[in-house]
Amino acid sequence: MPSGLREDVEQLLARRGRAVAARDAAGLLALSAAGSEEADRDLLTRTAGLRLTEYALRLTGFAEPPADADRFTVGAELGYRIGGVDDYPALLERQVELVREPGGWRVARETPTGAAAPWDLGTVRAVEGRHSLVLGLGEGAELTALAGLADRAVPAVEAVWGPSAARLLLELPLTEQQFARRMDVSADAYRGIAAVTLAVGGAPVRTPADRIVVNPDAYRQLSELGRRVVVTHEATHVATRADTKPWTPLWLSEGVADYTGYLGTGRTARQVAPELAADVRAGRLPVALPADEAFTAGSAGIAQAYEQAWMACDLIARRHGQDRLVAFYRTVGAFGEGGLERAMRAQLGVGLPEFTKSWTAEVAGLRD
Repeated sequence: MPSGLREDVEQLLARRGRAVAARDAAGLLALSAAGSEEADRDLLTRTAGLRLTEYALRLTGFAEPPADADRFTVGAELGYRIGGVDDYPALLERQVELVREPGGWRVARETPTGAAAPWDLGTVRAVEGRHSLVLGLGEGAELTALAGLADRAVPAVEAVWGPSAARLLLELPLTEQQFARRMDVSADAYRGIAAVTLAVGGAPVRTPADRIVVNPDAYRQLSELGRRVVVTHEATHVATRADTKPWTPLWLSEGVADYTGYLGTGRTARQVAPELAADVRAGRLPVALPADEAFTAGSAGIAQAYEQAWMACDLIARRHGQDRLVAFYRTVGAFGEGGLERAMRAQLGVGLPEFTKSWTAEVAGLRD
């Protein structure tokens, strides 16, 4: 076995990545193992609707195979960028199977080991909006409608959080099972959750590749207003990502997203928070802002947690002004872990106990 096998594999993966990005069918097939050509042609077909500016495979897991081995598997990290939306690559874990042939080692199979790429699920269509790009596997009309909602959401979010040069990238799988594969989650765990934002909290504004992945079954059950609120909610997560830190409480990050999503809809508190209102009428009044665990997918009472979070942020905006809510959010991130109380006093002039008391009184008003 040559001593430079690792280097040979690294070069093979690099060449494969360049061939996919360049849509170089001849170059890609020259690296394909016998019997794998059709799968690699299919890869180019599935990604034909994408403007890939990068498709890079970096070796991450390598164990020297026995000298007489004709086949072995390596781990790789796939970094890909889509032109016009990604300044930096989105990252996925892959497994690459290699086969020894007379001309050297060739790629027999590249498969996801965690979250799937959009094209792992089927042939991707792309619809461009004014402020957005929507990728999906379904009908063009549905993708166009989603792009329209995204184009409406971006100015609404910018009116609260400030301008952004970034375009919004959304993905719409065809089924809930595809959504689960894309997210590498159990479909049951995310049933009823209409969308999830893939973003690296706290990273610099122009670093990560953000995506909003729509759960098709839950999304399709929503009204037009519900869809609009969901897309605006997720767009807010993208806009606030740089200011969202590990210590930012979820009641605040989810609350500002819902606040922005419902802004201007004319919905009353009881319409926005029907589950919470029902609890209050039944005598179940919360005594503390919801803990992070309350927002876990599949948790009992998750709807009430989101409604409580919205009421907290709506209260801040009404009493102190929308700009103060934005400043408070950013200050929480800037003050570091344990700085919530200090940020609240600095921006709102009250401490957490006093604010919680005011918020509880607001929630209690839902019974009237």
